Amino acid sequence: MKGYIKRFLAVVLMAGLAFDLSGCSIKTQSSSDKIPVKVMAASSGKLNSTIVVNGSLTPNKYADVSSKLAGQVIAVNADVGDKVKAGQLLVQIDTKELKAQLQQADASIAMANKQAEAAKVSIQAAQQNVEAAEIKVNSAKVSLDDAQKNYDRVKSLYDAGAASQSQLDAADTQLKQAQNQYNAALNQYESAKTQVNNAQKQYEIYTGPALQQAEAAKNVVQVQMTNSDIYAPLDGIVTNRNIQPGELATAGTPLLTIAETSTLKIEGTINEDIVPLLRVGQKVPVVIDAFPDKQFQGVISQIGPVATTTGQIFPIEIAVTNPGELKPGMTAKAMLSLTGYEGIVVPVSALRYESGKTYVFTIDNKGIARKRVVTLGLQNEKYVTILEGLSAGERVAVTNVNALYDKAAVTIIK
Repeated sequence: MKGYIKRFLAVVLMAGLAFDLSGCSIKTQSSSDKIPVKVMAASSGKLNSTIVVNGSLTPNKYADVSSKLAGQVIAVNADVGDKVKAGQLLVQIDTKELKAQLQQADASIAMANKQAEAAKVSIQAAQQNVEAAEIKVNSAKVSLDDAQKNYDRVKSLYDAGAASQSQLDAADTQLKQAQNQYNAALNQYESAKTQVNNAQKQYEIYTGPALQQAEAAKNVVQVQMTNSDIYAPLDGIVTNRNIQPGELATAGTPLLTIAETSTLKIEGTINEDIVPLLRVGQKVPVVIDAFPDKQFQGVISQIGPVATTTGQIFPIEIAVTNPGELKPGMTAKAMLSLTGYEGIVVPVSALRYESGKTYVFTIDNKGIARKRVVTLGLQNEKYVTILEGLSAGERVAVTNVNALYDKAAVTIIK
């Protein structure tokens, strides 16, 4: 029984001691235990900021100059670095073989025309033969009809005993001769018509497929000769040359490359959160390292519709008007002026980043810090817009935020 009482008293004493120590801790907490911070009241507003897109100037457009014609190059009238104008003669291909082919095509056309003319004469002659043969046929038919009538008359007389056998035989011979002459005239007539048809077919061949083929061959050669002179498709600077006089040009292979430089461009990237704050056509000041005392005019020409990486980075392109002294490859900076959405504005020093989230610490009237998750908008070097998580008028710590924790006691300092 005594052992039980001793144990009970020990427990009570320990509990009392713990309570007494706890009480001492609360009673003895001093201002030196509080975290000193400066505070600022959050206010509504919009921020302006400038985002710099770094890059180098690149040509707005390239054009490969190639030949449609395969052949030996006899002249190249531009070299790397030369400025060229649209329509300027750059490369010439030898046309000796083409000129020979053109002469051959002309000769083929002349031959076809000559043969067609001869066929036309043949048609006329054959038509005259047909007319002459038709006259003979008509004459022979008259003679045949007369001979037939005479034979019929003599036969009647013979049957009546009024004509002799010799008279009948003579009439029969005359009829057979007339029939043979008529048949011969018909054959000549048909032969003459066949000659007309043959001459007509020859004429159609020479004025049709033969002439068309010769003219088509000439047209092909003429087009090829036109393609032997190669002109600049646009104004620009020659950036590459792949051909020398005397070398063979292959159809479709680039001989020269021209960069259009009246407008250059800067290609860069921007974060997704500022994409809604920009628009295509927005003017952008551009600074070129080679001309530190000058500012050039640019304009946003393209904002990529799709992010380039999983980090939600979007491509952007700024077109820069080239007054003449800018060259591809020069280092450039495009200054994007931004105006953010309406939100709560606080100093950047109020932010604390932790585990992929952004926090601020609000300070209540009792001097207790409250850790608050916030969503950020536009920011500049000094201030940031908070879109969600904070209200206007709330006090936020702007110093010593990395030492704070939720429900920490603070001392507000001036």
